[in-house]
Amino acid sequence: MKGNLLIVHGGAPTAVINSSLYGAVTEAKKHPNQVDKVYGAIGGSGGMLREQFCELSAVPEEELRLLLQTPASAIGTSRDPLEAEDYANMARICKKHDIKYVLFNGGNGSMDACGKLYKACVAEGVDVRVVGIPKTIDNDIAVTDHAPGFGSAARYIAAITSEVSQDVRSLPIHVSVIEAMGRNAGWIAAASALARSGNGDGPDMIYLPERPFNEEEFLERVLQLHRKKGGVVIVTSEGLCNPDGSSIVPPIFKVGRSVYYGDVSAHLANLVIQKLGIKARSEKPGICNRSSIAFQSSVDREEAVIAGAEACRAALNGENGVMVGFRRVPGPVYKSETFLIPVEQVMLHERKMPDEFISADGRDVTPAFVDWCRPLIGEELRRFVTFKPQL
Repeated sequence: MKGNLLIVHGGAPTAVINSSLYGAVTEAKKHPNQVDKVYGAIGGSGGMLREQFCELSAVPEEELRLLLQTPASAIGTSRDPLEAEDYANMARICKKHDIKYVLFNGGNGSMDACGKLYKACVAEGVDVRVVGIPKTIDNDIAVTDHAPGFGSAARYIAAITSEVSQDVRSLPIHVSVIEAMGRNAGWIAAASALARSGNGDGPDMIYLPERPFNEEEFLERVLQLHRKKGGVVIVTSEGLCNPDGSSIVPPIFKVGRSVYYGDVSAHLANLVIQKLGIKARSEKPGICNRSSIAFQSSVDREEAVIAGAEACRAALNGENGVMVGFRRVPGPVYKSETFLIPVEQVMLHERKMPDEFISADGRDVTPAFVDWCRPLIGEELRRFVTFKPQL
């Protein structure tokens, strides 16, 4: 079956989503007998509906290679709300432009779109193979061991936590609260544990959305640590919740189904100042956490390229309605392999931190998590030196 191939980006970008794009385009160009042109939808699913395409197969190789070091999405992405008729229109657009293969690169929501487009093409009688490429900094896609995007986000949060810890240790007069992305899943916040060198540096506590927040307990822990160390480093997820499941900070803005909350880190820092009388600062990297090429993980980048290439190969080999996943190959040295997952198993299914990765008191991670996460961030973090005694 010969025709054109279309790549669509969905949801928030990452430091390696363009690496998956590179993998898919370069693989497709190896199969001229099956793929005529490789298109990119400009602006995600909305761009597909508007029929705004760029011909990626015509881009010179030296320019394509820049995708490996370019943050965000080079073709643009979106969070367009889609209805049943939109998917039917997508199927018709595929037929109009002789698109025989569609690769959706994104997270839970994008895999939902991937699955719905697959079903719409079947319903419309349009012969199109639809395959998903996983992408998320939150690492909350079901079934796969991990997803491209997470390793770089994990490296970023671990690196900046390490640096902040050195600053707080050198002038131990305040509490520093770092807020990590991850509304419902604490994978990124948990990765800050990789900052620890074993020399008493932070993070001192890690707060995850998988465990309810207790304000009184939090303040007591901070007070004890401050008395002992002077400076305290806390990493928290943006999705921290009360025991009743409500956010510890009230929503500040609502648009349809989207809800925007205040800063959790600022809220916690203010609690420390107001109720303990201790100097505190809040840090919220936000978009920096997902867009930093400076902290891009080499392992993450390489696996992102593999995911794009494997998705392309799967579509050309006749696979349909599947997503590329990763699983670990048993052994003392980290190695992963790809496999195909029926897309209905990942459509809007959210994967949270398992109990075995969360400490018994719920305010830290286990050694098992650290061992699991460490290979994903690539090269070792920078080592620092201090001549101050460990407290």
